[in-house]
Amino acid sequence: MNGFDWNAVGESLPLLLEGFKVTLLATVLGTLVAAVLGLAVAMAGRAPGKFVTVPVRLVTEFVRSTPLLVQLVGAAALFNTVEPLYIGIAVLGVHYAAYTSEVYRAGIDGVPKGQWEACRALSLSPRRTWQAVILPQAVRNVLPALGNYAISMFKETPFLAVITVQEMVFEARKYGAEQFAYTEVFTLAGLIFLVASYPTSLLMRKLEKRLGH
Repeated sequence: MNGFDWNAVGESLPLLLEGFKVTLLATVLGTLVAAVLGLAVAMAGRAPGKFVTVPVRLVTEFVRSTPLLVQLVGAAALFNTVEPLYIGIAVLGVHYAAYTSEVYRAGIDGVPKGQWEACRALSLSPRRTWQAVILPQAVRNVLPALGNYAISMFKETPFLAVITVQEMVFEARKYGAEQFAYTEVFTLAGLIFLVASYPTSLLMRKLEKRLGH
């Protein structure tokens, strides 16, 4: 490739891999936050009183209706004494929890009514019903969707660079500015994203087909 500086690729690769570690950490921890918080939101949405369901619905709609970038900048300004990486993980987790809550809700609604009736016939307590019967089936059914959201979160981690989190795109932009090698370094960053996300996407498709049978 004419004009393509392969030396820049070799020099920037270690820096990008260091940034990739931060990207991966933010994705894993953000996914955990989204998975746990999303389930809590879904359960809260089924509470009998409106004093719980209405505030939960309003907050969820607010999170869904505002861009992730705006949420990151706002949280960084509000909690300016907190480590940017922690803010990024929290915002990613909360942002995606608003979506995973709907996934959980669909999974819970998808549990056959006969399962609920069987639990009542066996006089199982509500807690036992949820823990032993409903949630295991619901979570199993939504695993592929949760995995797809994790992949989406991984591809949106470059937004963390806006609040100075030194993830992979932050390192790519920094190297490109110093060495005037934007084409090379961003091409490499894109390839790393592709190599990391594409096999995971295939795995999620395979899991979805397997659970669908």
